[in-house]
Amino acid sequence: MSLEVARRVLEIEAQAIRDLQERLDGRFERAVELLLGCRGRVVVTGMGKSGLIGRKVAATLSSTGTPAMFLHPAEALHGDLGMLVAGDVLLAISYSGDTEEIVRLLDRVKRLAIPLITLTGNLRSPLAQASDVVLDISVREEACSLNLAPTASTAAALAMGDALAIALLERRGFREEDFAALHPSGALGKRLRRVAQLMHTGERIPRVFPETPMPDVIYEMSRKGLGMTAVVDAQGKLVGIITDGDLRRLMERRRAAALELTAGECMTPHPVTIGPDELAAKALALMEQRKITCVLVVDADHRLQGVVHLHDLWTLQLF
Repeated sequence: MSLEVARRVLEIEAQAIRDLQERLDGRFERAVELLLGCRGRVVVTGMGKSGLIGRKVAATLSSTGTPAMFLHPAEALHGDLGMLVAGDVLLAISYSGDTEEIVRLLDRVKRLAIPLITLTGNLRSPLAQASDVVLDISVREEACSLNLAPTASTAAALAMGDALAIALLERRGFREEDFAALHPSGALGKRLRRVAQLMHTGERIPRVFPETPMPDVIYEMSRKGLGMTAVVDAQGKLVGIITDGDLRRLMERRRAAALELTAGECMTPHPVTIGPDELAAKALALMEQRKITCVLVVDADHRLQGVVHLHDLWTLQLF
């Protein structure tokens, strides 16, 4: 019985969202233009369940490059109305379109010439009539068996809000690095960290020249503690790498004679590299594919910029 109810609820809500696709027209484009041209903040408002949806829409807008905030309409009538200023755009969510608390905001909205975008299921309502743009989020029925509890209608409102946010994201050219800047903590921020933010740089990079004697190479590797050293030329361009594994194999083959060689004679040429602007997740993928613990970071001219180690990625919990 419960499974049947769940399937019915999901089908009704899915249908409500599918129906929105057929209504997308120039009004949606006009709403995006108004939001894109907002000189202040997008102020989202709604009462009850619509208010909860409004909070989420405001949060999604803010996290994808559109400054936004939620204004509770009842609180606005008791002192918070000053949060609404010229230059803002008001995005109202009201299925009935005649929510008293929101309607009472219209006087200030019009006085300040604030554009009003309304998401509603009633295109003839007072809010719809007063709006610059109306987006139809009407549904055939609520998923509630009594056809009373806001369910399909709130799902439609949320989907339309998400559609606006992502359309704005695309228009703004919002990129991964922009998203990372707004999500510095948590799983999303970690996934979007760049190699440049994690790599060892400057004096922390183990590096030698091709003519460096092997005793000095071993000292450099031990001193820097990354289990390897880069080999660079006089211009700082990467020419090879020597790892702990290379050393072990060399000592097994050449024994004491190995210490008479130079870095250039012992290095592995053409090591695995990555650019500083690549995602940390890509560095991890390279290490897993090549079964290595370090990746050398180089610029467009192949000059050594840093080293990213597997242990650096452990701190991000990307595994």
